[in-house]
Amino acid sequence: MSGAVEPVIRVQGLHKRFGGNAVLRGVDLEVPQGQVLIVMGPSGSGKTTFIRCLNFLEMPDQGQVRVCGVELSPPRGALPDAAMRRQIRQIRLQTSMVFQSFNLFAHMSALDNVIEGLVSVQGWKRPAASERGMELLAKVGLADKARSLPGQLSGGQKQRVAIARALATGPKVILFDEPTSALDPELRDEVLRVMRALASEGMTMVVVTHEVRFAREVADRVIFMEQGVVQTDLPRDAFFGAQAGERVRQFLGAVSC
Repeated sequence: MSGAVEPVIRVQGLHKRFGGNAVLRGVDLEVPQGQVLIVMGPSGSGKTTFIRCLNFLEMPDQGQVRVCGVELSPPRGALPDAAMRRQIRQIRLQTSMVFQSFNLFAHMSALDNVIEGLVSVQGWKRPAASERGMELLAKVGLADKARSLPGQLSGGQKQRVAIARALATGPKVILFDEPTSALDPELRDEVLRVMRALASEGMTMVVVTHEVRFAREVADRVIFMEQGVVQTDLPRDAFFGAQAGERVRQFLGAVSC
């Protein structure tokens, strides 16, 4: 269609098995630029596997994944060849991921964690990378922790360093996998404040979370996954209203307790 905007993410017929367990059983969705998509669902529903398939930390068994204009259709059971590895690298250069467990290098300072990708992957000179890293640490409220090792930081501070690291390469999309689930409520709020700011700036975000209050405030759209498929896909207000259906209301009631 003339004038149509290409979605930043397009997934069609996504399947993933681990042994005899079918974790994803045909996921289809699109994410337009600037949208905050919240992914909710019970444990074991396929949420984390889905988000890891978007940047090929998990290799799908079947289906098409198109991210930032790069499309892959991995052959079933085959290892990536050289051409596919180049495509995966192109996707990863345009996306970043924030993990539940922070994944910081314990022997590196906060600043060095933030700039590692700039220096080692993108070839930035260290002075320029350090300047960029300090800007990002300031953005997440941690400029004074630049020289601190992860072991000297709280969980919330570690996750904010991880977000600064995710921003360093200038991604078009950030993927968040349960970014606050390992944190107590006070530390959770400091991470969510940073994520709210990113959403207000128009960052395209796919967020796996059980944070109902955050989803109500920030989401443009919410999907509910169960048994490896998208059961519900609605704009925020509809998802938290009557249109979502009884199963979603049961789930929201459970996680809001």
